[in-house]
Amino acid sequence: MYSINAHAKVNIFLKITGHKEDYHTLVSRFMRVEDLYDTIAFVPCECDSFTIEGCEDVPLKSNTIYKAYKALNEHTGDLDILNFFYKHKVVVTKRIPSQAGLGGGSSDAAAFMRLVKEACNLLLSTEELAQIGSRIGADIPFFVYNYPSANVSGFGEIVHPFEEAPLKLELFTPDIGCDTAEVYKTFHKYLLKNVDLTSFFGWERMDSGTLLNLIADPIALNDLYPAALATYPELENLDTKGWFFSGSGSTFFRLKPS
Repeated sequence: MYSINAHAKVNIFLKITGHKEDYHTLVSRFMRVEDLYDTIAFVPCECDSFTIEGCEDVPLKSNTIYKAYKALNEHTGDLDILNFFYKHKVVVTKRIPSQAGLGGGSSDAAAFMRLVKEACNLLLSTEELAQIGSRIGADIPFFVYNYPSANVSGFGEIVHPFEEAPLKLELFTPDIGCDTAEVYKTFHKYLLKNVDLTSFFGWERMDSGTLLNLIADPIALNDLYPAALATYPELENLDTKGWFFSGSGSTFFRLKPS
């Protein structure tokens, strides 16, 4: 049996830089969450078709793992992939909450791609895997590279590792799901015109701990937080003083007390 962990991430900061070709561009610091992850396993099984267990609440064709499977097949044309999944099923042990700004679906897809590369001996570089993944979801390249911390820009396809000690983070995920598309739609309609590219100058060179202590304002750090508050007003009812907001939400994070 093959198995791999698919870690969550938080966005230390997330700034929208513009809009191009129907997508928003960004600059962000992604940090892997070491103690929160899904597990992806390939379990021997005689299967009539590609089979995923553990994600029953997501239709197969909407599942990012299935999209990654299709993308790998189309890119490589490698029959070994098809044959492998006639003899194995994908079993997902979910721990990362959905619609929480933690990148769970993207992390699952990236981990799946990395594990397929190993199981089927695919002659693909990490850069090629990331390029394939970028067609499925903007966060996938970060998870393919598997850096503990990285500066991410463009549409999410530009990933540069950032050398720093991993932060010990505490997470709070309320029982509120934030749809990324809806949050971006609100941002585009009401807030895109306010983008100021000088407001975060030099942030990509600062370590994450310094940034959180220096800025200390979740709205200043994450452009999507006001959009999430407008889209999901129930977030305003939470006691989140001293917490930061990850991605499009709904997870808040802070440094664990030393």
